[in-house]
Amino acid sequence: MAAEQNGNQARVNGNGDSLEKDFSSPYHLNDTNMNGDDALRRIRTAGSISISPELFEKLYLSPQNAVKGDLRKTFGNPTPIALLGFLLALHPLSCDLMGWRGAGGSGAASVGTYFFFGGLLMLVGGFLEFILGNTFPFVVFMAYGAFWLSFGSTVQPFYGAYASYSTTTTPADGLKTVGFTASFGFFMIFMAVLSFVFLICSLRTNIAFVVIFFTLVLGFSLLAGSYWQSANGIGNKDASAIALAGRLQIAGGASLFVTCLSGWWIFSAIMLAALDFPFAIPVGDLSTLIKGASARAKEKESMA
Repeated sequence: MAAEQNGNQARVNGNGDSLEKDFSSPYHLNDTNMNGDDALRRIRTAGSISISPELFEKLYLSPQNAVKGDLRKTFGNPTPIALLGFLLALHPLSCDLMGWRGAGGSGAASVGTYFFFGGLLMLVGGFLEFILGNTFPFVVFMAYGAFWLSFGSTVQPFYGAYASYSTTTTPADGLKTVGFTASFGFFMIFMAVLSFVFLICSLRTNIAFVVIFFTLVLGFSLLAGSYWQSANGIGNKDASAIALAGRLQIAGGASLFVTCLSGWWIFSAIMLAALDFPFAIPVGDLSTLIKGASARAKEKESMA
């Protein structure tokens, strides 16, 4: 009994005010009398913080899943860097495809961006998502990271992707051959197929993510049509087919431009949520709308 009284005395001062900090709230860290070491120690020992499934899905672009360990509290969220790499590679390309301000050349001027933003950042982000156990964003980021490396290598003269199709001494002439344009169209169409699979999977994430994959499917399909119409026009010397290819390219660029607008929306939402801003950007959470198989199984067990 005496020990309990002593413990209670240790918790209050002469005025009856509590001497203990409430670690369930982060606002005590603004105490000006606390030095940096105390603040850091208290952050480390503050205990676990639970977040809602909606916030988890917004931060990691994936429904919350059960994984072993505590890595999400140890490492930062890698999702924004992968998104950033994707956007800074795709947004300039979409403007190039639409021919804004005289841009063109299939975005060859931004080849460095494809390697170091689109390729490097997305692969690093995807690998870190793998470490955290987030399968869906891991696969998505790795897939599009590989796409950017492949696309960058295709437009990089060093790799000779189009030079092998050239019938002259000028490597760039290979870009205007039937073989190259028809072949590259297949790459675009199967990227559309992959994006369609991701589109179906994204129905359990959020509306903004669904918009990204829907416009990617549309954009890749339009670009595939553009390359095939170019091959048709070049092979048959058909000016109308070449003109149609140009219109399809512009439409594809416009679709990818919308992709980027939705991507910047998600990126902004994640960054504001990560910094605990007093307001949030809605992304249209779908993780609770379409219940997973495990959740439905639990409901059946509870009803049995």
